[in-house]
Amino acid sequence: MNDLELVERFQKGDEAAFNELVLRYKEKIYWTARRFLQDHDEADEVVQQSFLKAYKGLKTFRSDSGVFTWLYRITVNTALNVLRKQRAREFLGIDELTTETGPESDRPDEQYERREEKALVEEAIRRLPEKQRTVFILRFYDQLSYEEIADILNTSVGGLKANFFHAMRKIEEYVKRVQGP
Repeated sequence: MNDLELVERFQKGDEAAFNELVLRYKEKIYWTARRFLQDHDEADEVVQQSFLKAYKGLKTFRSDSGVFTWLYRITVNTALNVLRKQRAREFLGIDELTTETGPESDRPDEQYERREEKALVEEAIRRLPEKQRTVFILRFYDQLSYEEIADILNTSVGGLKANFFHAMRKIEEYVKRVQGP
């Protein structure tokens, strides 16, 4: 059953149809939230809030965009709201990231170097302006097309490409500046 059929069933009172949508998209929605927030508990909270908003809004869903795109938009906006609240509470910005480890190496120095490089890139991403960070995360980590991102953020593809380009340039410049010549 496709997404729109599930929406129709839900709108007719079939709660199981909503549960199917949750099962279908919860992992993707979680990782979207996680990339913005970097903390498992906060990402879980955003997922719950996003699906609650979706549950309330699905009764009037008009299918102007796909269900998946609509859920992404809800999740991104919810995650950005959490980030704004964090910034207001903390002068230092987003909490420290929990880094995922890459392929294991037998050499501890290589593991350390990989963790350091990843932390440096993550710091550069955190320093990006909000819109550039959002576009970068959706394009680079979630590998969404510019068209999907434009639909999620209600903006033009050209503007997104410019934001992604500037984000990549700023990340590269930050890493070069911190690592030195």
